[in-house]
Amino acid sequence: MSEMDFYMETLENLPAVINSNEGMRELVASLVYEFMELQHLYDSAIEVVKTYLNIIDSEFSMKFQRNPIHNIDSRLKSPQSIIGKLQKKNLPVNIESAQKNLLDIAGIRVTCCYINDIYAVADMLCSRDDFKIIKQKDYIKNPKSSGYRSYHMIVNVPVYLSNSKTYAPVEIQIRTIAMDFWASLEHQLKYKTASEITPEISQELRSCADKIAETDIRMQDIFLRIHDID
Repeated sequence: MSEMDFYMETLENLPAVINSNEGMRELVASLVYEFMELQHLYDSAIEVVKTYLNIIDSEFSMKFQRNPIHNIDSRLKSPQSIIGKLQKKNLPVNIESAQKNLLDIAGIRVTCCYINDIYAVADMLCSRDDFKIIKQKDYIKNPKSSGYRSYHMIVNVPVYLSNSKTYAPVEIQIRTIAMDFWASLEHQLKYKTASEITPEISQELRSCADKIAETDIRMQDIFLRIHDID
């Protein structure tokens, strides 16, 4: 559903008690439109980060004849999802509350070829003086108990609008192709068939994650030997 479809459907399906009250209807319409504007801000922040990532990937290709980034995916929470998460957390449903309490409205997943590439990309993101690092979490050196591995960052990104400059946080997950393979299948298995996940299966999934991590290290080692890199 597009933002405008959401806007129109929300107004069309307001409870009769609100629909009959012009003041309440205008208040709800204003709130929905504000959430659409918020979504545009975060979408713009995603584009800022993606543009920078594509620039550094192209630079690597030119200088070293290879691309450290295999793929870039992004996702943006819909107004419905933002409102639902605020309600679930028993937080006020307004723009200020969303900006203060939700750091995952905008998300980017960067898939790299090798483990060293993850840290190189993270360092370059940290080196930008106009990016403000809010949080970093290294689940590669310190995997989750499930076996999950990835490098997480939340970065406050400047967005230049037509008449102002503002910041919006973007959650960035950086992982190798192998880490992404495991995480995608583990997510599908656990959340599509959650009732069937026994402790034994969880342990087997962790074992798979460890074996994949070993393979990741071996693949990087082979790359370094081929290119004679210490």
